[in-house]
Amino acid sequence: MPLLILLCVLLLAAGLELARGYPTAGAGDARAYNSSMCQGSFACGGLNIHYPFYLSNESMVVDGVSQSYCGYPGMAVRCDDSRANATATLRLAGGTNYTVLGIDYDNHTITLADADVSNGVCPMVRHNVNIPREAWLNFTPTGNSTISFFLDCNFTTNVTVAPLPPPELVPINCTGFERGRGSSFLATQLGAPDGNWARACKEVYVAPVQTGEWLTSPEYRGRLGSGGYGDVLRRGFRLSWDPSAGPCFKCELSGGRCSYDQPGGFLGCLCSDGRVRNMDCGPKKASKKTIIAVGSSAAALVLFVLLVVVLFLYIRKRRQYKMTSSSRLLKYSNSGGTPRSRGGSDLESSSVHNLQTHHFAYEELEEATGGFSDTRELGDGGFGTVYKGQLRDGRVVAVKRLYNNGSRHVEQFLNEAAILSRLRHPNLVTFYGCTSSRSRELLLVYEYVPNGTVADHLQGHRAVERALPWPLRLNVAVEAAAALAYLHAIDPPVVHRDVKTTNILLDADFHVKVADFGLSRLFPLDGATHVSTAPQGTPGYVDPEYHQCYQLTDRSDVYSFGVVLAELISSKPAVDVTRDRDEINLAAMAVGMIQRSELDQLVDAELGYGSDEATTRAVTMVAELAFRCLQQNSEMRPPIREVLDGLRGIQEGGTKETKYDVVVIPRSPNTVHAPWDSMSTTPSISQ
Repeated sequence: MPLLILLCVLLLAAGLELARGYPTAGAGDARAYNSSMCQGSFACGGLNIHYPFYLSNESMVVDGVSQSYCGYPGMAVRCDDSRANATATLRLAGGTNYTVLGIDYDNHTITLADADVSNGVCPMVRHNVNIPREAWLNFTPTGNSTISFFLDCNFTTNVTVAPLPPPELVPINCTGFERGRGSSFLATQLGAPDGNWARACKEVYVAPVQTGEWLTSPEYRGRLGSGGYGDVLRRGFRLSWDPSAGPCFKCELSGGRCSYDQPGGFLGCLCSDGRVRNMDCGPKKASKKTIIAVGSSAAALVLFVLLVVVLFLYIRKRRQYKMTSSSRLLKYSNSGGTPRSRGGSDLESSSVHNLQTHHFAYEELEEATGGFSDTRELGDGGFGTVYKGQLRDGRVVAVKRLYNNGSRHVEQFLNEAAILSRLRHPNLVTFYGCTSSRSRELLLVYEYVPNGTVADHLQGHRAVERALPWPLRLNVAVEAAAALAYLHAIDPPVVHRDVKTTNILLDADFHVKVADFGLSRLFPLDGATHVSTAPQGTPGYVDPEYHQCYQLTDRSDVYSFGVVLAELISSKPAVDVTRDRDEINLAAMAVGMIQRSELDQLVDAELGYGSDEATTRAVTMVAELAFRCLQQNSEMRPPIREVLDGLRGIQEGGTKETKYDVVVIPRSPNTVHAPWDSMSTTPSISQ
């Protein structure tokens, strides 16, 4: 009882200190801004719009200069108050306006509809949907579909000129819908036309729409061509934003609002005291109600004493350690309680229970990273921030720190720890261990890989170094394929599910280290050919058959590796919205150019293609391998072991007899790719 009284006195003293209010951190060196320039919220078109959206004519004034947005980039809403019924609109790339139909702040989604199709029974579609590169908005991974419009088409039975329209097309027979002298068609989820189609139709547009029975029901489908498509377009489509990404998480947690400059760079955290700070607004002052409750309420004191008793009993029961909420999730998962393990089909979750790996003390890793200093930060790794550190035994390591305590991120943490602890291969990143369930935070420890990612050298900040000539790129392909072949061959097999150039690291000697296994899956031992699961991965790399059928196979990794091969020979990113519409997706562009024998337009001119006979031959054979890997039908893709053998034969300069010595580029009809992609990506674990 004396201990309880002492605890009460100490906590009451803390409450009185709270009543006095905390000083605001760093007020002396913060910049001032005119807070009246950014409204807290506004009503428009029956919607209550507030941060992270803002009025398009608003800008924050810092030190007398108008220089920034009042919210996230690309999320400016226009509201014309001069009209009786104001409509909220959002402008995307190309200056196209979209009507805001609704905003779900809890699920971080916004529903938009093309402003040009708001009226009329048979609206005309005149453009594709493009999201500005700096925008925080992305297409939601589920719930969206597409309608493709093929306008002013002239078909003929002479297949050498253009093909006949396939049966999936629906003729547009709306009264008043006239677009040239040819015929017009639409198709749901058909994607972009192939080369012959492009010559048959003068205009092709793809409009995103919400998935629903109006796309799949025969009753609705029968009305699409006679104007029913207009109702589908007016239902709109959904975009999403991620509030936990970037520096905004700390800022908003402290009660501030993020602001960005015109190019899209983070400007600072807008605080309620009219100051702009670098990261956050510091601790908040206690409210008057809190001061009254802590200082004078007898009822609150009684409840407080009861709380102290409960807290004392809890500390006594768990006296050996203190768990954070993320550690409790880890303990829950180890006992088979994660959402996946409750389904009984995930081998990853069950394997965590028997995980045998080295457990690091949180204090040791905190010391190794300088208290997780910003100067030690290497980058983002899927579900956590990665820091460079040095252990007491001298090893230089990369330490991944979990972003937050969400169950999805904890599952990815457990999954990566469970899978990496059983893998040993020279081309896989070495896993040293992790913190235990008793730790204050969840941390993973890997070997430090100093030369960054392949993406850094192809398109990133290291591209100017020209450190990846063709022989090194070919070796990267061979070693990455060897790592995947090992994963697919072990028992049980592992499907990486996020193969991309930002997850292929390079050590000091430019040898490959494949990383980031947060999305990887173990295949069951019952001989199953696939695992049914919701598609995950990075747009531009995701197997289209997996995306459509929700069936993950080892050939899904082969498709992603085909995109990596296309990047290695072209130095182009997998997705680039600044390219032409039909070339935004690198896989689609590569397949089309290879089919049309335009390989010289795809290959990076710096590699010596066309000027050196050996390089030209090797690049051509690698392009043929990429073409086979990028087939839409997974059964037409080679297994990764066959791809590895082919790459090794190419690397040996043809001294090893392989079927890739004679290059034949088939003109497959099964290589149709969607013309637009979400811009969201899964970050890599190292830079």
